[in-house]
Amino acid sequence: MTRFGYALSSEEHNPRDLVRNAALAEEAGFEFALISDHFHPWLDDQGHSPFVWSVLGGIARETKTLEIGTGVTAPIIRTHPAIIAHAAATTADLFEGRFFLGVGTGENLNEHILGDGWPIYDDRRAMLVEAIEIMRGLWEGDLFSYRGEYYTVENARLYTLPAEPMRIMVAAGGPESAELAGEMGDGFIGTTPDAEVVKTFRSTGGEGRPTFGKATVCWARTEAEGARTLHKIWRNGGVPGDLSQELPLPRHFEQAAELVTPERLVESMPVGPKVKRYVESIQEYIDAGYDSVYIHQVGPDQEGFFTFWRDELQPALEKATPREPIAVG
Repeated sequence: MTRFGYALSSEEHNPRDLVRNAALAEEAGFEFALISDHFHPWLDDQGHSPFVWSVLGGIARETKTLEIGTGVTAPIIRTHPAIIAHAAATTADLFEGRFFLGVGTGENLNEHILGDGWPIYDDRRAMLVEAIEIMRGLWEGDLFSYRGEYYTVENARLYTLPAEPMRIMVAAGGPESAELAGEMGDGFIGTTPDAEVVKTFRSTGGEGRPTFGKATVCWARTEAEGARTLHKIWRNGGVPGDLSQELPLPRHFEQAAELVTPERLVESMPVGPKVKRYVESIQEYIDAGYDSVYIHQVGPDQEGFFTFWRDELQPALEKATPREPIAVG
């Protein structure tokens, strides 16, 4: 059964609006949401980047049924995995079973800030493996110590733990990270409708576990308005390849996105008022094998998008999408 969710874009909204948008998403009928965990926005035009754990506390008070996950946290450089384990356990207790921790190997944009350097991918992958081992060890609730290649934990115990076991969803953009997600994750998070990556996750241990795909859109009253908003606020979405992991500052994303045109962005991201293009875009994720799709509405008009969702997009998806994801491979 395909589930539909909402993306809480910390880069675009202040803390109060993120809490409010989460409550509106629940009211609009979304089943879950993922919230980004950044120190910097991608672009200065986005304008925000609040501390995710404070925002999650507010969301816990203002929602009752919405499942929430981080999309995603990098527990490897900027914040020690033992601290992430502590934050996630407290947050999960507040949500009473509605929270999961999404993790990944992060981006230089957020992780360089303490001067620790930006490792190559193979090292970041190994760091994430250790981080997951540490977090799961601490979530057992006993006195815990760990000595790995990258991290040390000495005689630590978490006393506040959620009633239900913590869940970790692992983000992946390629086959290596998808394999790690299959081996160590309770689920998978992706941002492209890549059937092979989903297949790799399932074939390496992820069969039967949830898969979350993020679809970026920009509802607006006209296609021209939507294209302008998308280009102004989310032109980083057109930055190719590994640059999104390697660039250290928003101004570098500004420079990398100079050649990204509105026309190029709308080739892969639906804009404007016509529901058909949105259905086609979301269907790509379902056809790739995702069982949960969450929608990132770019720009300030979140209320307009929620109305569009309730009145047009959700009914259209109910008719157009199979309630079981299409088999892959």
